[in-house]
Amino acid sequence: MIGSVSRFALLAALIAGPAMAQDPKPIAAVAAGGPAATGQEVTVVKVDREADDEAQGSLRWAIATSNAEPGRYRIEVSAPAIVLKSALPLIKGPVTIEGAAFARSGGHNVVDGSGYLPRDLKSCPGMVQGQYGTNVRTASNPGFALVDTKGVTLRGLQIRGFCIGVLVLRTSNAVIADNLITRNIGGAGVMLSGDDGKGGSTSHTTLDNKVVRNTFFENGDGLELTRGAAFNLIADNTFDGGTDNLEPSQGIEILWGNDNTVVRNRFLRYSDGLQLNWGARNYIAANSFNQNSFGISVSGADNMIEGNDLRGNGIGIAVRPEAKVAANRMSRNTFVGNGVPFTHCSAGGSCDPKMARGAIVVGPPGLEHAHFIGSRGMGVVFDKAGAAVACTGANDPANCHATPQFGLQPPSLASARLAGGKVAVKGEATGPASTVVFVELFAGKTAGERYLGTVKAVADAQGRAAFAGEVDTVGEGSMITATTTTAAGASSAFSKAVALGR
Repeated sequence: MIGSVSRFALLAALIAGPAMAQDPKPIAAVAAGGPAATGQEVTVVKVDREADDEAQGSLRWAIATSNAEPGRYRIEVSAPAIVLKSALPLIKGPVTIEGAAFARSGGHNVVDGSGYLPRDLKSCPGMVQGQYGTNVRTASNPGFALVDTKGVTLRGLQIRGFCIGVLVLRTSNAVIADNLITRNIGGAGVMLSGDDGKGGSTSHTTLDNKVVRNTFFENGDGLELTRGAAFNLIADNTFDGGTDNLEPSQGIEILWGNDNTVVRNRFLRYSDGLQLNWGARNYIAANSFNQNSFGISVSGADNMIEGNDLRGNGIGIAVRPEAKVAANRMSRNTFVGNGVPFTHCSAGGSCDPKMARGAIVVGPPGLEHAHFIGSRGMGVVFDKAGAAVACTGANDPANCHATPQFGLQPPSLASARLAGGKVAVKGEATGPASTVVFVELFAGKTAGERYLGTVKAVADAQGRAAFAGEVDTVGEGSMITATTTTAAGASSAFSKAVALGR
């Protein structure tokens, strides 16, 4: 029995769509670090009962008590481990649910779904009949379900053994902090979704949530920001695909999510550390990516990828073709030792042995492309006849996907030499006619290891921009590489290297 009453309540809520009016940007509670104050005196409800029943002291009883008067209670879980027999009720905010062990010792009180959910991807059905697993549209079998509400905080818990550890559906001002979220095998460890109940996006329902300081281990996707999820903060988390993961897909997937901030997170051992699908204006900065097939895989428009550290990945940043070509900016990132022949390719990465690898590669296929080699998801039904085709210039179909970044080419370095405590560089870049372009310079044994500075140039009427300038110094023997970024925000792959001379 899989908690049929609660599960059907959740599915009904998903199908029904948004049920409450919300302010366009309810940010005050998130800025304060938790749910907004209600003016009520908060009463602590203690969960000291490991048995999953409705008796006083059980988690199920505590949630039902809080749901009856939202804002009145804080739930403190002191039971070491609760193995659920069926799905918990939907949670109504505002409320805080907190593990007592975290404040005392940094430990976590366990909430485990293995009492009713076998570790089998088919336990995690999608919204389309016959589909299942991590890489389908789904809201099935979450541990904690926050649906059409606001102001819920979850802290200090180990949440494991569900299809989705925490579902944040059309919900704002939630705080998911200091948790261990592990071995959730379906949609994600945490899923933030604005799904309207029909697979479309809502733009004003899943806003201003914070997911901070959590450890995500061996979840299919660590976290998702999907279908209109916007203005959310994802910071200081670790996303580790592990070695016993049924679908090691993405540390984070952003699908039609906009204006989110993803900073100071660590991503390792996934097909894609971060996969950005058609989202806009997301800020991806100061993260580290290691041992992923693709560190960052990006499509969409006006996304900013800045100051990240990408080491030992198959591709550091992969910029994928898509139907509508757009600009995405890559600036001041550090690339060391990328080009590793990883073959994680579960709805990301690539198992193509002939694929180009390295620091930045423009043009690797995505799952929608016919020439993608790898799994599109174990429970995904893929329409081969409708697969997209990338433009190659030879007998291209009318609707082929053009080269990303408007075909912007890497710059050409003519020389780099030490001069008066600086490195003097000369070369030529290309860009839109009669516009400013920015050439970022790097030093290292391979492309992009150390950022040195930026030289500005102006493209002529033919789009050629000769550049000359000085950037920070570096030791003799270094190789100098460069990228071009246009004023509109499109960035190129790396140039060929030139040796630093005198």
